[in-house]
Amino acid sequence: MAGKKKMTFEEALTRLDEIVRSMEAGGAMLDESLALFEEGVKLVKLCQSALEGAEQKVKLLQKHDEAEESAE
Repeated sequence: MAGKKKMTFEEALTRLDEIVRSMEAGGAMLDESLALFEEGVKLVKLCQSALEGAEQKVKLLQKHDEAEESAE
């Protein structure tokens, strides 16, 4: 079986929005609601990880920029 393509932040956020809307609408059976909730938790973790990675990159860029400015 081929490996799954890693979901982008935007794709995860879109899917998370779909899950929230579906759960808010109600009508899903308990098992389906639990499966959606579990998927949502995984997506939240993926989004948090992506945001933390982006934050680290921004901090590195700021640090690099500050180092260049002080060297001038």
